Amino acid sequence: MTGKLLVFAMVLTRLSTFFLVAPVFSWRTVPVRIKAAMAIMVSIFFSMIMPVKVVEGDVSTLKIVLMLANEATYGFALGLVAVLIFSAVKMSGRIIERQMGMAMAATMDPLTGEQAQPLGMLIEIIFIFLFLSANGHHLLLMVLNRSYEAFPVGSIPTVGVLTSGAVESGSAMLIAGLRLSAPILTAFMVLMVTLAMLARVAPEMNILFISLPLRVGLGLLMAAVFLPFIGGYVSEFADLMGKLLPL
Repeated sequence: MTGKLLVFAMVLTRLSTFFLVAPVFSWRTVPVRIKAAMAIMVSIFFSMIMPVKVVEGDVSTLKIVLMLANEATYGFALGLVAVLIFSAVKMSGRIIERQMGMAMAATMDPLTGEQAQPLGMLIEIIFIFLFLSANGHHLLLMVLNRSYEAFPVGSIPTVGVLTSGAVESGSAMLIAGLRLSAPILTAFMVLMVTLAMLARVAPEMNILFISLPLRVGLGLLMAAVFLPFIGGYVSEFADLMGKLLPL
């Protein structure tokens, strides 16, 4: 009985730390009671079907604490990889807003409680709808399933595997965010070159006051053209998760 309780505690520790960081499950809009109920129910399911690698016999208190700490570290690393890849869309929105000159326009993100820009938050919410409509939350649960297949309960993943997964996912976030915003950056580059030519042709023209509405209008226009292509990142998100998971 003690062994089963220890297995359940370790499974619950990994799932709780994953839910604490991972997108969808960590959002403030989800009540804490719902999060706790989901973590307990999924932990019961995983503890019944997953392979277990726990030392039999009497286990010291120090060893139990270390095993729980390992599970917490691994769950946090999995959630960190997921949230970094998920944040590529928000990163692209911030790049677009800086080009539009709207970096100072900030509002509260209802999902995370952090300060965010309106356009980036709109793009992120649209991506969230597409992500959930494609059963993206099931993908996150499959990530947990794969983690238990690679590192059963009681096994210890190496620190190098965890750190490399987190570093590579951060690089993937920056690259994906830049790639998503690349067409809009190109449009702004063309606009800047055009305004520079107008400044040389007509020096008396106030380029600063002319450029502000043009940048905002071009940004909104390109964002409207860009929105239908966000759905393609949902499948790319699944591919990146499969490649960058610390398994």
